[in-house]
Formats: sequence, structure tokens, C-alpha cells
Amino acid sequence: MKWSEVFHDITSKHDFQEMHDFLEKEYTTKIVYPDRKNIYQAFDLTPFDNIKVVILGQDPYHGPNQAHGLAFSVQPNAKFPPSLRNMYQELEDDIGCHRVSPHLQDWAREGVLLLNTVLTVRQGEAHSHRDIGWETFTDEVIEAVSKHRENVVFILWGKPAQQKEKLIDTSKHLVIKSPHPSPLSAFRGFFGSKPYSRTNEYLKAKGKDPINWCEG
Repeated sequence: MKWSEVFHDITSKHDFQEMHDFLEKEYTTKIVYPDRKNIYQAFDLTPFDNIKVVILGQDPYHGPNQAHGLAFSVQPNAKFPPSLRNMYQELEDDIGCHRVSPHLQDWAREGVLLLNTVLTVRQGEAHSHRDIGWETFTDEVIEAVSKHRENVVFILWGKPAQQKEKLIDTSKHLVIKSPHPSPLSAFRGFFGSKPYSRTNEYLKAKGKDPINWCEG
């Protein structure tokens, strides 16, 4: 199955014209992230049939030169976001990977769908594009992955992501849940949760190649 088929199914069930009109006005009159060309980069870099892992974020980073369409990832020269720094600390503690770049395109190409539940945001205004229609779209994406793929690992960090578990068939997929890696909650159970090794153990047990979480 291809993303084009998934998107066709979604748009046949829902009318997103109001959202498209809103985004057209926002991109014309405001500073909005990511660049238009990068809104769907998560899907461009991770073909539907390659998905092994889904990591759910919320909305994109709202500072300049950060968001580029992948959850938690920022552009190569951007300042490290605290959540990503904590993700890397856990990665090093878990499997010994020391990553330097804040850019996660290599994970996406490995089969990790880095999906925000809202795909755009106004500069400096977190959650400014909440409830315009993106959640309807991304809920359908999660359900499609659950329905049409087998043995995918869904990594749900924090309560908003964990609320999406109801969209996932847990009898055929692995769900890994922990507190969010943000500085506000990382010490409440994110550190020590070992999501990377647990993911790879599951994938290997299902006869799939593990994710190369390390750089290079």
C-alpha cells in the first residue's frame, strides 16, 4: 500500500477544504512552520510499506530554523531542543549510541514514522493550529498504519500521545508508553524506559531488521 492510497481513503471520508483555506491564509499572512514543502516530509521519507516504528509528537517546533516536518527533529544547524537532548541521553544509556546531529532524517529512512498529530504551527505560538483539522487527518493515518501494517512499534510519550492508543490494534502491534522526554517529565519515568532496545528486540523477534538508531 502507498501513502497516496491512504490519503485518498482519508480525503474520501473527510472534507479538509476549510483547513486548506485556513492554511492558505496563514502561510500568506503569517510566519508558519515548517516550510510548505516540508509539511509532509515524514511521509516522503518513510514509505507506508517501510514503517516499522511510529513515534508520535504533538505540533511542530515554533522557532525559526527548527521544524522541517519530522516530529522531534530539527534542522542541522538549529539549537538542540531539550526533549531531543533527553531522547539522546536515553539512547546513549539504553544502547550506547552517541548522536551529535539534531536531524532525524536517518531514522525516518530506517522506517521510523516521526509523526506530529498537528503538522503546522504559527511562529512563536505553540498549538496555534490545533483543532483546524490536522488531528482528524493524523488519527486516520494512525488507524491506517494499525490496520494495514503488521508488528509495528508505536512509541507514545506523554498523555496526549497515549490518548491515541485507542486507535491502535494492540493485538498485532507493540505499544511502548512512558512519560514525555521534556525536562518537565523526563525524570518521572522516561529515563530508564529503554524504548530503543525494546523496539529492536520486538522487531527482531518478529523477523524484521532492527532500527539503526545511531548516526552514520
